Amino acid sequence: MDTIKITIDGIEVESPEGKTILEIALKAGKYIPHLCHHPDLVPTGECKLCVVEVEGIDGFPTSCNTPAADGMIVKTKSPAIDDARKQAMDKILVGHPPDCSTCSKYLNCELQSVRQYLGIGERLSSDGRVRMYPVNDDNPLFVHDPSRCIVCERCVRACRDLRGVGILFKKQNGDEFYIGTEKGLSLAESGCRFCGACAEVCPTGAIRDKDELVKGKNRKTALIPCRYTCPAEIDVPRYVRFILEKNYSAATAVIREKVPFPKILGYVCNHVCETQCRRGAVNEPIAIRDLKRFAAENDKERLWENNSKKKDPTGKKVAVIGSGPAGLTAAFYLAKQGHTVTVFESLPMAGGMLRYGIPEYRLPRDIIDSEIQQVENFGVEIKTDTRIGSIDTLFENGYNAVIAAVGTHQGQKLPIPGADSDGVFIGIEFLRDLNLGKKINIGKNVFVLGGGNVAFDCARAAVRLGAEKVQLACLECREDMPASCEEIKEGEEEGIIVHPSKSFIKILNENGIIKGVEFLDVESFCINDFNEFELNTISDSAHVIDADCVIFAIGQKPEIPEAFGIDLSDKKLIEVDEYTFTTNREGVFAAGDAVIGPSFVIQAIASGRKAAMAVDSFLGGDGLIDEELAPSLEVKCEIGLIDGFGTLPRREGACQLPEQRLQGFCEVVESMDEEAANSESKRCLQCDLRLKITPVKFWGDY
Repeated sequence: MDTIKITIDGIEVESPEGKTILEIALKAGKYIPHLCHHPDLVPTGECKLCVVEVEGIDGFPTSCNTPAADGMIVKTKSPAIDDARKQAMDKILVGHPPDCSTCSKYLNCELQSVRQYLGIGERLSSDGRVRMYPVNDDNPLFVHDPSRCIVCERCVRACRDLRGVGILFKKQNGDEFYIGTEKGLSLAESGCRFCGACAEVCPTGAIRDKDELVKGKNRKTALIPCRYTCPAEIDVPRYVRFILEKNYSAATAVIREKVPFPKILGYVCNHVCETQCRRGAVNEPIAIRDLKRFAAENDKERLWENNSKKKDPTGKKVAVIGSGPAGLTAAFYLAKQGHTVTVFESLPMAGGMLRYGIPEYRLPRDIIDSEIQQVENFGVEIKTDTRIGSIDTLFENGYNAVIAAVGTHQGQKLPIPGADSDGVFIGIEFLRDLNLGKKINIGKNVFVLGGGNVAFDCARAAVRLGAEKVQLACLECREDMPASCEEIKEGEEEGIIVHPSKSFIKILNENGIIKGVEFLDVESFCINDFNEFELNTISDSAHVIDADCVIFAIGQKPEIPEAFGIDLSDKKLIEVDEYTFTTNREGVFAAGDAVIGPSFVIQAIASGRKAAMAVDSFLGGDGLIDEELAPSLEVKCEIGLIDGFGTLPRREGACQLPEQRLQGFCEVVESMDEEAANSESKRCLQCDLRLKITPVKFWGDY
């Protein structure tokens, strides 16, 4: 490309042809004030702030849309230029609110910055008149505050030129100009794609994100919450985009860049990404978990496997105690780093809580088997029926590092009268025996104590084992129950009766046979300032509910042999350094539920990843386990209009009818079909496109 030379304030600057004076000046670090200009938008010169003097050109041309020519001599400062800019600013400030300090853009406002550069001081409105348009916060995600608008039309151009949507217009009401939609329709009615480009380019906060969505959050978490609230930071927008392109293998490869178990997560992930999804404010969140499952089940080309690398052998040996999601994740990544990894599992088959804590109707066993096989394919050796009693033995056998990922397999009972009666089960042991295929003599009238997912797993399993009546009680009120919404909904569909806000007093029995459970109604409970549990019950609310079998599902803790020689916290969890995952013993690390307490599969996987990075660094590696497994995708910033986009309904895997799923432990939720997956991926707001918009610089940055 040919280059030109121009002189700016006496300094010669070289630049490629085809640039404007403003572009060349800013690139050279020479600030020229501007507001209507944005580096990604076609310039208009509307604000008149970027005026300069050019030898041979009369008047004050606007530098943002004046092409530079070879030999041009430009002056950016003079008394006449300053006066012209101040006159332009006076026009912009007409009617603008005088108080900056109450604006959410305060100290991050381009208008405020340019005003300071021009030395105008605290005066904002040039004629004392203030526009008093009402703030419109009726739309999802964004606030429209027209009183702060300077009608630079950056939002209009971004909507039209960057995104190809074009629902915003410059409009006039008498002598006043403002930005609005056609006929004053809501954003959804107008066809808005809710991409956020308008808010991103707005220089004053006239269009901005709602405070509750961004305040106190870092930028990435606020704008792409699906990715950055995921414990493993899976690039959700990217794989959803691949699904929209019908490239399911590439979508799976994106998922596998962060986790080794996409199918498992497609069944049982607690999908915090969905609870934070910005689409949820428009109508319903994207069915991210179901899309993950669809992609993984339709991965025919297995791009991830072809693109995955395994480093040369390091000669270092790692022992992993426990074959749950954390242990297997750590083992997988350490094997790929070239280390020799052996996983020791005390139970007959690998999988930990995946296999022994989750009923088969939620997570089919062939799914577990297939994804564990992929871990073994990368060289991980798994020894089942092998209990490790001492870490010293592992070091004596030549292991250079050990990861304790033993999970939380020890259930708990409340110390209440009757807790040791026949017919009382501990939830996690009940599920383990069930998944081991042992015969369980369940009662006909079962009561589960607890309100989390484990409690509902126990209750729903009891129904499938033939219990005639299953009830569940918990301390929490209905709105605060820790179980997922779908577990509660599906459980109640299957006939489970839920009793929230109950305190468990005692289990009643006669001649060793359980007759019921006595409760008090709970008014409130909390952890007080002294870290003590504080429970307030309603007086005279004692009552008994009949039962002949009780299952405690109130929490779990790890079983850590004393011979491990590692420090435990007050909660009997393994104490580790939060950054290095090291325990008090040299070369001994820990991960998963044994460290963080009972958690979800994705949290355990994320913990396993971090432990793998720490162990690799300890063994002399670089600690870098991220890979690029998916092909690059040229992202189209122009997304265009979609009829009825704001009201497109959520599509997800169909849940079988209660009478069908209660026939046994068959799969409850079916996979999406291709039509549903593609329709659902089309609903994505593509929030990540916003971060591709060039950030603006303030004059202090030059």
